[in-house]
Amino acid sequence: MEGTFWAIMPALIAIILALLTKEVYSSLFCGILVGAFLANGFNPVDSFNTIVTKGLSEPVADLAGISIFLVILGSMVALLNKSGGSQAFGVSVKKKIRSRIGAGMSTFFLGVLIFIDDYFNCLTVGSVMRSVTDRYRISRAKLSYLIDATAAPICMIAPISSWAAAVSGVADDLGSGISGIQLFIQAIPYNFYSLLTLIFILIITAMDFDYGKMKEAQEKALAGDLGGEDAPEAEETETKGMVIDLVLPVIMLIIICFVAMLYCGGYFGKTPWTGAENTGNVIAAFGNTDAFVALPMGSLATFILSVIYFLARRTIPFREMMDCIPKGFSAMVPSIMILTLATGLKNITGMLGAAEFVQHLMMGASSGLFNMLPAVIFIVSVALAFATGTSWGTFGLMIPVVMAAFKVGDPLLIIGISACLAGAVCGDHCSPISDTTVMSSAGAQIKHIDHVTTQFPYALSVAAISFISFVIAGFVKNWAIGLAAGIILVQIFLGIMRKRVGGKTPHPENV
Repeated sequence: MEGTFWAIMPALIAIILALLTKEVYSSLFCGILVGAFLANGFNPVDSFNTIVTKGLSEPVADLAGISIFLVILGSMVALLNKSGGSQAFGVSVKKKIRSRIGAGMSTFFLGVLIFIDDYFNCLTVGSVMRSVTDRYRISRAKLSYLIDATAAPICMIAPISSWAAAVSGVADDLGSGISGIQLFIQAIPYNFYSLLTLIFILIITAMDFDYGKMKEAQEKALAGDLGGEDAPEAEETETKGMVIDLVLPVIMLIIICFVAMLYCGGYFGKTPWTGAENTGNVIAAFGNTDAFVALPMGSLATFILSVIYFLARRTIPFREMMDCIPKGFSAMVPSIMILTLATGLKNITGMLGAAEFVQHLMMGASSGLFNMLPAVIFIVSVALAFATGTSWGTFGLMIPVVMAAFKVGDPLLIIGISACLAGAVCGDHCSPISDTTVMSSAGAQIKHIDHVTTQFPYALSVAAISFISFVIAGFVKNWAIGLAAGIILVQIFLGIMRKRVGGKTPHPENV
């Protein structure tokens, strides 16, 4: 069964069950169960051993760093809420943002500004903007879409990010004669899905309408049901909270995490984790960094400094600040569980040879259609990322395939790399077992499956237009023409959809 259609069956079962039952934990576990039995020839003892080791134990170990980061970030969110900083920020922003369009645009621009890492982006944007979007009755489904649709796309077109580091690292390992970061930068203009997603958000937010299940969620939000999973809010006691109590810790978090990623990449000297030598080069440091070490390091340092800051401000008693730690942990338990099970499923589909199956599928599909190959690469990358829930794993597999298919200097090499990266982002964006999808749900505090079902039509719309752009680019070998065609198609599509749903979303009373 290795390297055949059966290799992706566990992931497909998990996805279908999640969509049908709207319950993620059991769906992922069923996928792990089926995969373990397929991998071990239905031997019950060996299958059980695989479930425990590959499906549970190894993912817990692999995700230790990011789990620590999530817990600390959850504790930070609880701390900022307790300080009154979030309330003060919401009041201040309400004076400056006077419409639902303004709230949506502000969420978008904050997401674009935090381009270092997608996990960091999802949780930070969610915690900062949630109270603002709630005030203007933007549904949590729409908030989670805005978070998810800016996180991975902006990281995939930012030369200084953990994603750029991962891509350049894969390309450098192939010894192709072109540096990985150079390849990444050249591929940015052709990354149609990432670029068109950002343009799609700007246009649909400015038009102030929704369609599909997102429209249903927004109509409920206008009636008072935002669709969130909030824990009970902290009691409304007299606080000394000010806007600076939210802004300063967030700025510290961004700066310290940025410095931590440079440190772990060897910018300041050899690091004990990666063995990276002193580079003195920011891009090279990001290419060597380990985000699973840097992000926990940066968030822990920020949490400690925030505690000291609030003690100095005498805003919160020390004991109450310590109570925020278990609150942060409990808030992130569902996300950590989903990440663990999703990683276990990825491990088992890897054992079954899902990568080899997709590789053969792509090469067969592209036979005789050389100029169509970028569009084929895009579709295959979407399917692989959707089924496995990992964009990094997808481009880790597909980049070597693309570089083997084209010679260095061939324009189709850059377009093919872009198609691979764009497809990885798109499939990851759509997949219910994607870690970024999970993080976006956590950031917006919405049921995970509600985020998946409302986001899917939007992601699919941009994917279809991106496919057309890759077809055009494959023949004309010009990014400007392909991107311009995509922008025009987005405008036409959204214009048609706006007429079909009846124009703008009604404004609620007293907002």
